[in-house]
Amino acid sequence: MPYIKRDAQGQICEVSLTPQDGHILSTLEDTPDLELFLQQLDDAQGKISGTDMPLVRVLEDLIDLLIDREVIRFTDLPEAAQSKLMDRRRLRAALKPGLDLLDDGEKSTV
Repeated sequence: MPYIKRDAQGQICEVSLTPQDGHILSTLEDTPDLELFLQQLDDAQGKISGTDMPLVRVLEDLIDLLIDREVIRFTDLPEAAQSKLMDRRRLRAALKPGLDLLDDGEKSTV
């Protein structure tokens, strides 16, 4: 059973697999509260994970902008970062024809 710590309102605020100061060994009576605590952690993690891909795109665009304005050189980046960026560029280029949402001959003004 895990060790739990409760806040002033009696809600579980920390869980540990090992004894810690202020933690007590949970009992079967704690199970509903523990399940709620873990569900809230899952929900929070899901919300953060949901922003990962849009943030990755922002970072890619930022890196491209810094390179275009010659603030940094692509070769200044670690080799692993260069490789990952090149892989994503290749994948985006391969998907680009399928992602073109404009009609025949229309060009974006953005």
